[in-house]
Amino acid sequence: MSVVLAENITKTYGPTVAVDNISFNVESNEIFGFIGPDGAGKTSMFRILTTLLLPDSGKAIVLGHNTVTEYKQLRRKLGYMPGRFSLYEDLTVEENLRFFASIFGGTIEDNYDLIKDIYIQIEPFKGRKAGNLSGGMKQKLALSCALIHKPELLVLDEPTTGVDAVSRMEFWEMLKNLKARGITIIVSTPYMDEASLCDRVALIQNGRILDIDQPDSIIKKYEKALYEIKSDDIYKLLLALRNYQHTDTVFPFGEFLHYTDKRERIDDTELTSYLEGKGCNGLVLRQTRPGIEDSFMALMRGANDNE
Repeated sequence: MSVVLAENITKTYGPTVAVDNISFNVESNEIFGFIGPDGAGKTSMFRILTTLLLPDSGKAIVLGHNTVTEYKQLRRKLGYMPGRFSLYEDLTVEENLRFFASIFGGTIEDNYDLIKDIYIQIEPFKGRKAGNLSGGMKQKLALSCALIHKPELLVLDEPTTGVDAVSRMEFWEMLKNLKARGITIIVSTPYMDEASLCDRVALIQNGRILDIDQPDSIIKKYEKALYEIKSDDIYKLLLALRNYQHTDTVFPFGEFLHYTDKRERIDDTELTSYLEGKGCNGLVLRQTRPGIEDSFMALMRGANDNE
């Protein structure tokens, strides 16, 4: 059953198209990820889904309610965690949580079992003002406040941006536990490595969805043979490959460059000889498996070529 059904959603800000004729659905009890860079349209889409923004055209049905005409009924069923920390920084941890519970006519105790595993990590600091918490602790408090009324759908806008790697891992473990409790989750992130933690993802760029599928299925659609190459001077290597007549694409990936060739098969010896002739020493060249980021770059290039 579809928890979210979005049909031909468009949103503009003056001449800027933030969301460009987007359609998608989210099934019950899945973690659905919107993956894309800043400015891709993720936040605008999430604000439309949570009744905070009106689309210029199209419609969204969330939990059986139209986001424009039935927003009052829908808001009680949603939990929303915006990208920017938006709790009251001059209130304590406990005061924030009690306040958000009271908005929905409840108390912390009513749904404590739902947030227990999350809140227990910050409960020792319940008397501390929210503004004085670390990034990871603010994240846990915001999630607790979004859950305290036991929503059917949890919408999280870039919840792991700006927090350390350990806190990111802990947060995703929390999301898996919430899914096990029957809560459907929509989450956005600019981190490509988090795509694999979702059941399905929508890759989005410039307000358009490039593909929607399971992460592994998206990767399997990558058609080119992919090579990773490095040398003692990565910048010199990058320039040499960009000037190579057979280069199709070349992108930096950590200590390596990811390279594809215009030809169906490449001659490793010929390519190595070319690069060494350009002064690239200490070469390592080997075929590698593509990841979700490689797939995103290929889809983005294909979309640009079609335009």
